[in-house]
Amino acid sequence: MTTPPPALQPPVGGAAAARMPIDTSVAHPARRYDYLLGGKDNFASDRDSAERLITVFPPVQTAAVENRRFLRRLVRYLAAEAGVTQFLDIGTGIPTSPNVHEIAQGVTPDARVVYVDNDPIVMTHARALLTSYIPGTTAYIEADLRDPGAILGSPDLRRTLDFTQPIALLFVAVLHFLPDDDHPYEAVSELADAMPPGSFLTVSHATFDPLPDDVRQRLTAMADPAAGHGPFRPRSHPEVARFFDGADLLEPGLVSIVEWHPDEHPRPEATAAEAIGYAAVARLP
Repeated sequence: MTTPPPALQPPVGGAAAARMPIDTSVAHPARRYDYLLGGKDNFASDRDSAERLITVFPPVQTAAVENRRFLRRLVRYLAAEAGVTQFLDIGTGIPTSPNVHEIAQGVTPDARVVYVDNDPIVMTHARALLTSYIPGTTAYIEADLRDPGAILGSPDLRRTLDFTQPIALLFVAVLHFLPDDDHPYEAVSELADAMPPGSFLTVSHATFDPLPDDVRQRLTAMADPAAGHGPFRPRSHPEVARFFDGADLLEPGLVSIVEWHPDEHPRPEATAAEAIGYAAVARLP
């Protein structure tokens, strides 16, 4: 899963990010997501935020699990059906097995994966994880989604991925942590435009579309910056579709994450109203 920028943290990349202190008193979406998935890499503030979210929307843990199921179906599809051997995962989050490289290399052993994140805790886990895999096939870049130039200019990116061959660009459960003022459409466009011809763009994104008005109102209140849960910007179907402007959507188009290739393993086990997320894959020109 992908990691959003912490609230009140400016865009950073490289060594500067590693030097930034971790404020454990403020909930962080990546660590909260880790807690929802049953992980242990979180703090009291993250657990408190997650429990308050569960009180308002009890299926939120189901939504987190379904997003992971979607990721597994997605990567396996891209590797096995679309023949993709290179992946750029923006905002990977705290590693949760199976990761993108494990899934892709299970299909194509020499598949190459670059992860991008800006959270120091994520990077600590990432560096430990890298020691157990084939050198040169997996890399982590400490950079911020809001600074595409830092990502694209990373030597590690260019050393790991071949920009003469297609790349799968993944934004899995990260863009809803960027408010409109952070210019998420422009960031996605800049990164997508830099991909080689025949590459793929993938987005999964939270939405309140299938929710009743009362639940939507309570979740909207929690998403207010003053509530202390960090930035969160759910988007409607047309708003998510805008990330794919100029690209050709693959079947079944932009649908609930539980409706994206539901017959593939691992199959969804929730409704669209429980998963509250859209997903789509597009081929880039």
